Amino acid sequence: MLPLKGLKVLELGHYIAAPFATRLLADLGATVVKVEPPEGDPHRGWGSKHNGHSVWFSVHGRNKHSVTLDLKSAEGKEKALKLAAWADALVENFRPGQLERLGLGPERLHEVNPRLVIARVSGYGQDGPYRDRPAFGAIGEAMGGLRHLTAHPGQTDLPPPRCGISISDDLAGMYAAMAVVSACWGRDRDPDGKGTVIDVDLVSSVFSLMEGMLPEYGLFGWVRQPAGAAIPTAAPTNTYPCADGKWLCVAGNSDLIFRRLMAAIGRPELAEDPRFATNADRCANVAELDTAIAEWTRGRTAAEAEAILQRAEVPCSRLYDIRDCAEDPHFRARDLVMEVEDPLLGRVLHPAPPFRFQGVTPREMVRWPGPAAGQHNEAVFRELLGEDAPGRPE
Repeated sequence: MLPLKGLKVLELGHYIAAPFATRLLADLGATVVKVEPPEGDPHRGWGSKHNGHSVWFSVHGRNKHSVTLDLKSAEGKEKALKLAAWADALVENFRPGQLERLGLGPERLHEVNPRLVIARVSGYGQDGPYRDRPAFGAIGEAMGGLRHLTAHPGQTDLPPPRCGISISDDLAGMYAAMAVVSACWGRDRDPDGKGTVIDVDLVSSVFSLMEGMLPEYGLFGWVRQPAGAAIPTAAPTNTYPCADGKWLCVAGNSDLIFRRLMAAIGRPELAEDPRFATNADRCANVAELDTAIAEWTRGRTAAEAEAILQRAEVPCSRLYDIRDCAEDPHFRARDLVMEVEDPLLGRVLHPAPPFRFQGVTPREMVRWPGPAAGQHNEAVFRELLGEDAPGRPE
């Protein structure tokens, strides 16, 4: 059985962060009702389309029941409050204050359901001097400290690139999902059994990943600088050019792995050099190591170099693009790449949920793809009225 089967979640979300949180909860078995405006979540217009429908939304909205409501209308508010009374948890990502302006703030929601856990995801948080500023994921990367680190060392004529995905939205969504489950666990064990309000924001979510940088600054005044493909605290770890124009990521961090790496590239004498005896020594003298490894990788294709280092039990990988991921036998064997029948798109590939539970297959977790906007209106609203309806939420 899916671990969150029986948990009832209401999503008042749009774009990425809150819907990503509820997608995780839905993959884990929660019954999620997604409320969209009559024209549908604006995210349905993002990215590539097939048959007029968003390809991304097939994944983004999977395992959810979609209903459409105009939350500015009296009828829409009334039905939203009925949904809140039904739910265990609510996840939203309006700008701070918007839910209150709609007459659906936490006080009103707790009037109809004192047990409701409310997760609020925003750009900067529900308080503080920046709470009312608009924000998207890129702003979370910029202000949270990540975008500073993605620059190439010494390069000032080009802007630091984003990582390629909406990482701050996804992080906030993951934190929100974890907080919802934690709050429901705590509520169900509290004699009062009252709900709570959770505050998650994009900037804090990124900032939380800054590892030792804040204590380093506080103690030593250090400001960590961009390191390119290297890791400044572990060496040799970098990405090296190969003969076929591809790149190989190599992580020779530990002392034992470093020795195996040097033997594999034909430079065992470097493993005996006192300048490279410990990780700290290697970090201080990493340029010579990177040069030696790059000279070796340039004489081989990425696949050839990868095979040699894997036989030597040195952690390494070619840089995969999405084609490599989709066709890799390990991805396929673990059902990480799943073929899903989507009524709106036809057969489409989905990434599997990243968690595994004993006795539950990944295919049991992906129960249906993202639905059409309002597809479950009749079933959901009849359920609220206590009437039988085919296809109603579990």
